[in-house]
This record gives sequence, structure tokens and C-alpha cells, in this order.
Amino acid sequence: MSDTTPKGAAAQVAGKPCILCCAITGSLPTKANNPAVPITVSEQIESSHAAFEAGATIIHAHVRNDDETPSSDPDKFLALKEGLEKHCPGVIVQFSTGGRSGAGKTRGGMLLHRPDMASLSVGSNNFPTRVYENPPDLVEWLASEMTRYGVTPEVEAFDLGHILQAIALHKAGTLPGKLYVQFVMGVKNAMPADEEVFDFYAHVMATRAPDAEWCAAGIGAQQLRINEWAIAKGGHTRAGLEDNVRLDRDRLAPSNAALIARAAELCAKYDRPVATPAEARRILGLRPV
Repeated sequence: MSDTTPKGAAAQVAGKPCILCCAITGSLPTKANNPAVPITVSEQIESSHAAFEAGATIIHAHVRNDDETPSSDPDKFLALKEGLEKHCPGVIVQFSTGGRSGAGKTRGGMLLHRPDMASLSVGSNNFPTRVYENPPDLVEWLASEMTRYGVTPEVEAFDLGHILQAIALHKAGTLPGKLYVQFVMGVKNAMPADEEVFDFYAHVMATRAPDAEWCAAGIGAQQLRINEWAIAKGGHTRAGLEDNVRLDRDRLAPSNAALIARAAELCAKYDRPVATPAEARRILGLRPV
């Protein structure tokens, strides 16, 4: 990256605070994949606190059942939110409304607890073994619930159409708050981890939604690569055990904090301070605490 990123481009982003999001658990990784994956609410709070200390200012939250299967239980989300707010002062709590933990409106049943943010997929696409379905009526309902409860969406974009749809929905007033779009790269059958494609997506955001912010997440072995592209090119980024359970081919990641610390090191490499909770809230237009 350092050999291919133009010096002028690096100079333009130097000094811009970078928001680090920690995807702590997700719906798929289990302790069989990596013993550090936090499953219970108490484990998630402890893991999140360590990641917060390492620089994470957004905690992207899923919840699990005792048998490690994904859950959409609003009570579990509330317990997690309360624990995060107690032990990570100022942290941005972002609930997942993803489709692995429920179907239809159960995906938004936890929004009544008013997290700062919630993920939102605005279109369907293929995943490795299934179709990730996000029909327009469900997208509109989830967006309306976020508006109702004062929740800012983080749009998870798995292809270019999702980015363009997010911009259109925001301009139409369907998406509340400041537009924040995350490029998710490296999912089989969806957006590849391709730097030329990445640059085009960043260009689309800059030209069609100049007041918006964007971030990027890489899946599996692509996490570190996507972290560096995003940081070097002026975006924000996500790391954590939901997306990647390894430090490298030979080593499991010992914690969520280790993956966030690695992203923070890249911020230092590109002269970008890691955003504090207050800075992250200001950048994203969220209510202060």
C-alpha cells in the first residue's frame, strides 16, 4: 500500500481522525473457530471494553443464544447496550439488523432500545451458500423504525448498487441522520477485495454524497488489506472477530482488541489520529453523551 498510494493523496487525509469499529461477535464464528470469540453478553462486554481501550469507538453488536446460535432477542440486546454504556463511556453502540439472526421484522425488534446506530442493508445479494434477502418493503420498514427511535443507519454495501441506493434513499429522506456507508469486501459471490473497485466506490461517495462519511470492512484474510486501504484513502474502518478470527495464516487472533490495535497502528502509519468517542460522534452527527 505504501508503495502505491500517491503521496499527495496521503497528505490529504493526514490529520483526519479515523473511526475504528469493532465487530465483536457476528452470527457465524464460534469458540471452535477461535476460543476468543465472545458469546455471552458478559463476554461481549469484557471483549468490547478491551477493544474500546485499544481505540474502538463503535461496537457493532450481535447477540447469541447459549448454544452459540444467533439470536434477535431484544432483551439480550438491551443487556449488552447497558453493559457497553457502563463500561465503555461514550462508545457508539451499533445494533445489527442482519438477516442471519432472524427473518422479516424480527430483524428490527431491538431498535426500540434506541442504540446510537444500527446496520442496514438496502439491497439483496448472494452470499456463499444463500441469498441475503433485503426486499424493498423490509428496507423501508427498518429505515422507518430507525427514524422513529432516533437511530442512525450504517448502510452495509455489498455491491455498487447498494451504495447508489443508499445515496438515493438518503436524498429522499428515507434514511435518517448523516449518511454513513460501509463497503463490505471479500464475501464470496459479492464485492471482491479489489483496490481499483474500492477506489471507484470511494470516488462515487466523494462525488455523489460529498457530505457523507464512509468506512470499509474486509472479510477473513482481506481484513488487514481493507483496513489499510480505508485508512490510507480517508475513510474509516472496521475490524474484529466477526469478520476475521486470525492474525495471519498461522495464528489465531487472541482478542478483538488485538485486531483493533493493528488497525490503530495503520492509523499512525498514515498520520491519522484514532477518533475519540466525542470526535466519532461529531463526525457521524450523533448525539453527544
